[in-house]
Amino acid sequence: MLFEDVPLVPDFRLELKARKAGHWPVAGADEAGRGPLAGPVVAAAVILDPKRIPDGLNDSKQLSAQKREELFAQILATATVSIASSSSTRIDETDIRKASLDAMRRAICGLSIPASYVLTDGLDVPPGLLCPGQAVVKGDARSVSIAAASIVAKVTRDRMMARADSTFPTYGFAAHMGYGTAQHRAGIEKHGPCSLHRMTFSPLKKVQGVEIDIDIGID
Repeated sequence: MLFEDVPLVPDFRLELKARKAGHWPVAGADEAGRGPLAGPVVAAAVILDPKRIPDGLNDSKQLSAQKREELFAQILATATVSIASSSSTRIDETDIRKASLDAMRRAICGLSIPASYVLTDGLDVPPGLLCPGQAVVKGDARSVSIAAASIVAKVTRDRMMARADSTFPTYGFAAHMGYGTAQHRAGIEKHGPCSLHRMTFSPLKKVQGVEIDIDIGID
């Protein structure tokens, strides 16, 4: 395919398309933390001000930690933002997909300005919304509203895991944010799991003999 290696750059076209169809305001929603072995999954919903869209919005995974922090501050200063999370306990009680979608639903419903339309990253629109929505594959690389939500969710979750590190210092949460790094797995092997660990995720499910296949996603 011609230009297949050219990276996507998010823009405001999907939001304007929804506005032309009579939907306004438009929120973008995304989550962070589907894949880690520990900690919550965090979702954010963002309604950008078209006249004050921060420069440099992109998929949070494409940005440095410093850039994410800078954009996080700008988004909170210029946009309508709502954040929600699902704990490791809720993830284990349901599954990561359901817990992620529920956190996203609560973030969207928590917006101080109700959204008329929602753009979500991935394959699913959360059930139970009071407005229509559209799931956008690679949405954080296509829509600036979704990109903004991805940044807010990622920075919020990283801060939560950094704080958790002071309570559970043996795992190194501040370094890996709960992902299954060698350091993290070594900590689990030496000290066992803590209350933040997702016991239905491999290799933790083996600790308590739970044999459940889970789609943990890649975020």
